[in-house]
Amino acid sequence: MIMKKYIIITIAGISGILFSGCSDFLDKNPVDQLSSQTFWKTEKDADMAIAGVYSTLLGLTFDHHKMDLDAMSDDFFLFGTYGKVDVLAKGIIEPTSAGIVAQIYTDSYKGITACNVFLANVDRVTMDEAKKKRYKGEALFLRAFYYWTLTEFYGGVPLYLKPLTLEETGVAKSTKEEVITQVLRDLDEAIASLPSALYTTGHVVKGSALGLKAKVLMHNGKWAEAAEAANQVIQAKLFKLTTDFQNMFLAKGQTNNTEIMFSARYLNPDRFSAESPDMKYGNAAALNGSKNLVDEFECIDGLPISQSLLYDPLDYKKNRDPRLNFAIRDIKEPLVSSTGVKFTNVTAGIYTNYLVRKYVEPENLPFSYSTRSEQDYVILRYADVLLTYAESKNEATGPDQSVYDAVNEVRARVGVKMPALPAGLSQAGMRERIRHERRVEFAAEGLRYQDIKRWRTAENVIPKIVDPGGVLRKFDPAKHYLFPFPQSEMDINKSLVQNPNY
Repeated sequence: MIMKKYIIITIAGISGILFSGCSDFLDKNPVDQLSSQTFWKTEKDADMAIAGVYSTLLGLTFDHHKMDLDAMSDDFFLFGTYGKVDVLAKGIIEPTSAGIVAQIYTDSYKGITACNVFLANVDRVTMDEAKKKRYKGEALFLRAFYYWTLTEFYGGVPLYLKPLTLEETGVAKSTKEEVITQVLRDLDEAIASLPSALYTTGHVVKGSALGLKAKVLMHNGKWAEAAEAANQVIQAKLFKLTTDFQNMFLAKGQTNNTEIMFSARYLNPDRFSAESPDMKYGNAAALNGSKNLVDEFECIDGLPISQSLLYDPLDYKKNRDPRLNFAIRDIKEPLVSSTGVKFTNVTAGIYTNYLVRKYVEPENLPFSYSTRSEQDYVILRYADVLLTYAESKNEATGPDQSVYDAVNEVRARVGVKMPALPAGLSQAGMRERIRHERRVEFAAEGLRYQDIKRWRTAENVIPKIVDPGGVLRKFDPAKHYLFPFPQSEMDINKSLVQNPNY
């Protein structure tokens, strides 16, 4: 609640200080604004400033709609033109593309600018030194998160570690390896500065930084190091899988949740998008699951539907992995609030019968364009750390008992209770099991697109998906593993070299 309070207070004030002045983030010189005699003096100034830095996370969740990104994978279809994902999924990705091609780039650098300004000025504040050190660690964590995100979508990018002057904006991009080296350096400093505690106040903690470090290392093929970082979180025994899977994505289940390790916090009704998750996914049903995704969920005997005698094609949710029902709501299933308010979707404009259940709050019924959801958007949770450990350890040394233990802990979680993996799996067999587990555990959380790209399987799985209307999806491995730099940024920074084949 403390962080939420400060975000509400500062969203207009400190964000204006951090980002006022010019239309493009590379045209800003916020140091002049922040060197005024009225700020960077008291501990309250630092509190407000770090809250302003956290507020920049909202852009990278697409206003809490990050699961839209999975409509570029083999998991979902997106009805409408939100973020231009519908066009991008067809392989029409160009430097002039609007939507997320430009948004991820610009919003990441807005966050980096905020982090750099904070780190350059916080030492001017008179405050408790231990708290100041922690705040610096938080800003370093967030800068690492933003730069890692940029490398995931664009590869090498310009690397800025201090507030920019106008003369410094035309910087050539660093290599991806150089950026990742800085990301890991920031995370190591954050780990040394952050407390060993649960993530309960909106401020990241040591486990958040270790978990992110593990993911960064895994995504860059540093398997042994990734397993070690993830194992440090596991051995600390602070974070645990929640006992209520579905409520983890609803406001009522997120307070003091032992599984959530990092999230974009709910801000306030006036700041939030007019298209709330409840309206967009509950009422408009804009995101529809593919049959390919639905068929991925096993039956409760641990067998795929093609092998299990428990599968009933006339009642496809019967005897299935409970996570199917947690992620997907059939169009025939009404949403019902605790007071009995019921909502059933109309069928007009729906691509498939498989609607999103995650992040949709029945208590907000009846949904409308005035609905303001209060859910935090979960970016990192403990199940991801367990599966990061399992994948990295398996790739490093093969499927030892610790790999089985990590995967089985996720499968055996309260409310899921899926059978343990069979013994005797090869490294390749375990690899496929872990990839399956990631797909069903994180369905509708915006992780699938990044997963299939880092596994280098995108060109195999995406073209199998036919969009409604019969349009085959496209993924060109010669270019689509990276987004192009937005043309607007190429026009500003003449030293920026476009990514290959764009």
